[in-house]
Amino acid sequence: MRTLNLGILAHVDAGKTSLTERLLFDAGVIDKLGSVDTGNTQTDTLELERQRGITIRAAVVSFAIGDRVVNLIDTPGHPDFIAEVERVLGLLDAAVVVVSAVEGVQAQTRVLVRALRRLGVPFVFFVNKVDRLGARYGEVIEALAAQLAVRPIAMSSVTDAGSKLAQVEALAPGDEPLFSALCEALGESDQALLDDYVLAPERLTTERLGRSLADQVARGLVHPVFAGAAMTGTGVPTLSSAIATLLPERRLDPDGPVAGKIFKIERGWGGEKLAYLYLTSGTVQLRQYLDLPGGEERVTAIHVFEAGRSHGAASFCAGQIARVSGLAGARIGDAVGSNPALGGRAYFAPPTLETRVLARRPSDSAALWLALNQMAEQDPLINLRRTEETNEVFVSLYGEVQKEVIQSTLLTDFGLDAGFEESTVILVERPVGSGAGLQILFKEPNPFLATIGLRVEPRLAGSGNSFALEVEVGQMPVAFYRAVEETVFETLKQGIFGWQVIDCHVAMTAARHSSPASTAADFRQLTPWVLAAALSAAQTAVCEPFDRFHLEAPVDSLSSVLTLLAKSAAATSDSVIADGVARLEGTLASQMVQSVQQQLPGLTSGAGTMETAFDHYAPMAGQPRLRRRSGPDPFNPVEYLLGLRRSGEGIS
Repeated sequence: MRTLNLGILAHVDAGKTSLTERLLFDAGVIDKLGSVDTGNTQTDTLELERQRGITIRAAVVSFAIGDRVVNLIDTPGHPDFIAEVERVLGLLDAAVVVVSAVEGVQAQTRVLVRALRRLGVPFVFFVNKVDRLGARYGEVIEALAAQLAVRPIAMSSVTDAGSKLAQVEALAPGDEPLFSALCEALGESDQALLDDYVLAPERLTTERLGRSLADQVARGLVHPVFAGAAMTGTGVPTLSSAIATLLPERRLDPDGPVAGKIFKIERGWGGEKLAYLYLTSGTVQLRQYLDLPGGEERVTAIHVFEAGRSHGAASFCAGQIARVSGLAGARIGDAVGSNPALGGRAYFAPPTLETRVLARRPSDSAALWLALNQMAEQDPLINLRRTEETNEVFVSLYGEVQKEVIQSTLLTDFGLDAGFEESTVILVERPVGSGAGLQILFKEPNPFLATIGLRVEPRLAGSGNSFALEVEVGQMPVAFYRAVEETVFETLKQGIFGWQVIDCHVAMTAARHSSPASTAADFRQLTPWVLAAALSAAQTAVCEPFDRFHLEAPVDSLSSVLTLLAKSAAATSDSVIADGVARLEGTLASQMVQSVQQQLPGLTSGAGTMETAFDHYAPMAGQPRLRRRSGPDPFNPVEYLLGLRRSGEGIS
């Protein structure tokens, strides 16, 4: 089976869902075009999506172009729902990045292209809305090269851009201007092609140029740019042809061992869990048991995506995406079967905002916690936290739109009226130096039947947390080492000041057990205490998130804008003035972003715009802000042991 997993990615309002609708219509899987404005598109199925005209959840639809099966995944463009994009990037064979011909390169465009390049996912561009007033096809291509560090090749020509009379023509590889553009771009990585271009251009047939182009697209060396208008269909057939012939596909083995990944979870009408599973190898049958990280689970129903619809099936095979019932213990990101590497890692920054959620009726508090847990199950980057003493519930967010969506979902899907306090910025902690902790078996004050020694030390910024063993693995059961490692990562979620610890390496330096009395629980309960001692010795610095901003404003308002940025302690790293517009780039503390965005329209007569995206964490000045902890506090040994006793976790 020739299968292509294709992602449609874009900044919000670039026309991504409209392009998806047009591709489905042209492929013959829908009889009537839907519209985002009227809320009847094929992939935006949630009531909230239809009401707001934005994509909130990733949607899957499968169709055929020629002899190739395309699994098309429509993803959200709004940065508040980046977690949905996160879940599908690791599945993609290729992507189409949609860019508006009017707005050009935007904040989310940069974030998505950086992620695709990091992952080595080939992609092409579709410059949409060439028929809209203000469309700038040539300038957008120049911006792609200048701002995204890609090698764009214009595959279309546009006449009368910016008007309803806009026409898009596919350029022929053997004719100018595309012939020279292709030869120059491809020749940078194909010496034989470059030699023939200079010495014997007659050797460069359309077929040879096509093969070299497909090869370099697959290797991420060049990025063809197609133009069009998704709403009218102008230019879309040329893009469809490129999807069918230019983008690399997978040839998968349906007879191999079962291997795949769960990338989305929903709940059915009866509350049952529905797991979206993409198979990279093998075939799954109804009532078959699947290997999941939490143990075996039995498939009770299968719905396969084919020909623009989903339908019940008795099996599905490598290359197909199915919605599977019966996997009660499944979680988003779980690898299924024989390839644990499919679990992948995070490609985007975690959420930087947090808000307290309150049930307006106190009697709904327990139901609210259960509902939020169910929602977090479908969106694992949205962390939930509940304090032990006050029973307060907090949810982390990417933005205010996401907060509104959560509030609306709680009301419409669960019948719960919830209030949200003002969002605050989530801080983190980084180790300042190295530190060690040690508790020895049968030696006071250690009440656990375990010896654990841990050393912590800082890692490079942005490298994440890691764990390593510096003891002989054979001296204890493997389950004990696994218990320590899992508990280390869990404990790092709350550091000295209550914030998550990042960029920290933890090494296990001592280990001992008493057979047969010791259990994994001894190691799980002792690890937080030892790790807290190591972190206390190393000390941590509380850091706040900073965003990178891209600001555009009329030149006559530049002085006021610079004053605003200075008052907000922004650091400007680049500035360009052209055509009466000032373009500024720099970094700004995340907690100041909303204030600047609110003041900018008034200073620029409504003409100023600012796009932001998370950039880095930096130490905070002044007294560290404390975060109220959840659960027993291992940094206070007496309180920690008493807390375990109160919870009945078996300390004698």
